[in-house]
Amino acid sequence: MANIEEKVENLLKEKIENIGYDLYDVEYAKEGKNYFLRIYIDKLEGIDLKDCEKVNNEISDLLDEANYVKEQYFLEVSSPGIERVLKKDKHLEQNKGKEIVIKLFKKDTLGNKEYQGVLQDFNEENIILEDNIKIERKNIAQIKTVYHWN
Repeated sequence: MANIEEKVENLLKEKIENIGYDLYDVEYAKEGKNYFLRIYIDKLEGIDLKDCEKVNNEISDLLDEANYVKEQYFLEVSSPGIERVLKKDKHLEQNKGKEIVIKLFKKDTLGNKEYQGVLQDFNEENIILEDNIKIERKNIAQIKTVYHWN
C-alpha cells in the first residue's frame, strides 16, 4: 500500500502541472506534536509567494476530499529552495554535472561522514561523484545541491 506522500503526489501531480508548475516533492512529517504536509513546487522562473498561494488554493479541496491524512495537519506549499534536497532519481538526473553534498548516516570506512563533489552518475546501488568516488545509496542520509553565494 502506498504511503501518504505517494498517495498525495499521485493525487496532486496532474492538477499542479495543469496550472503551470512541477510537483517537486511531497513530505509528510511530525514535528513535536504537530503534523505537516509539505508540497514543494517548482518552475523555471522560480517560485514566489503568489505561486504558493495559487497552488494552495487549487489543492486544498482535493486534499480534504481525499482524506488521506487522518490527523489534523498544517499544509505548507513552498519552493524546494536554492539548495534543494535530491530524493528521487529524476532529481539526480536533473543535477548530473553539478556540485552536490552527500551526508551519510554514519562515518564510512574512510572516516568520512560527508562528501562534496560533482555528480557524475548514479544507479540503484551507488551515487558516483567525480574521480569515480562511489557512495552506496543505502548509507546516504541526504543529498543536496550546492549553491555558491558570490
